[in-house]
Amino acid sequence: MSKKFVVIGSNSFSGASFVDTLLDAGYEAIGVSRSPEPNPVFLPYKLNGRTGFEFHQLDLNHDLDAIIRLVADSKADYVVNFASQSMVGESWQHPEHWFMTNAVSTVKLHEGLRKIDSLEKYVHISTPEVYGTCEGLVPESTDYHPSTPYAVSRAAGDMSLMSFYQAYDFPVVFTRAANVFGPGQQLYRIVPRTILFFLMGRKLQLHGGGKSVRSFIHIRDVSECTIDIALKAAPPNIYHVSTKRNISIHDLVVMVAEQLGVSFADHVEIVGERLGKDAAYLLDSAKARQEFGWTDKISLEQGIEETISWVKDNLETLRSQPFDYIHKA
Repeated sequence: MSKKFVVIGSNSFSGASFVDTLLDAGYEAIGVSRSPEPNPVFLPYKLNGRTGFEFHQLDLNHDLDAIIRLVADSKADYVVNFASQSMVGESWQHPEHWFMTNAVSTVKLHEGLRKIDSLEKYVHISTPEVYGTCEGLVPESTDYHPSTPYAVSRAAGDMSLMSFYQAYDFPVVFTRAANVFGPGQQLYRIVPRTILFFLMGRKLQLHGGGKSVRSFIHIRDVSECTIDIALKAAPPNIYHVSTKRNISIHDLVVMVAEQLGVSFADHVEIVGERLGKDAAYLLDSAKARQEFGWTDKISLEQGIEETISWVKDNLETLRSQPFDYIHKA
């Protein structure tokens, strides 16, 4: 019998890509998100014609009882939670919204899920933002030093989950991925935004000159590792999902400019840095590689080329989509 997954936050870039990977591997998937499904250009499972998916529009902040009933009634084996208020800079404007979703409602979700006997594993998609700015490779045992309302709210949810494991043996495992990218990503993220603006001849604002260093990883590599973690990891383990390659945002934008054959200087405007921006967090992914034999397969250059093709193939549709983040309380 095929294992059944409930994917909370299935409209997110990571959630939609995970659903596509699940369906491709032959699993059943039920998706939950607070908004209607977006344009199919952002849903790879629709672009790829996958079957075996069922979607429910339910809001973690307002429809919690319905979400918990859905998990119980479906007898889902696994719940994978991508849902969060996820923008870092914007979290300073309404921090209470970030804490409501990422801490209060998330803890209420866990309180309901822990009472469902059929649940084998709960996979909590966390973030390296909880570590704050770090030096060197960051292992999973690193202490939390969050520096933004977003990061603090996510750390609070993570710490609560650890207490649920200790008190109730709640079957939680955690993932923290590097900066994900690939086809289907929302246009306010740096890779698709850079490609789209360069193709349209618009100036890209590069905060702080792009000095921050990150590790960019293709979303399919992350999704494949997340399935391994769901199926094989023992609670309450934490796993980092990252490449071994690090690059500054500046050099990433230069790479996109070179692939598109446009002038970096003519298409980029340097502006001030975002409040609380972490200079670097570089994740040590040795644990996932050793335990599951997982490895990232798609190089940064290949992934950018693939994302450029996606933008070009869907340019007219993408022109009509929001370029900037739209906050929902």
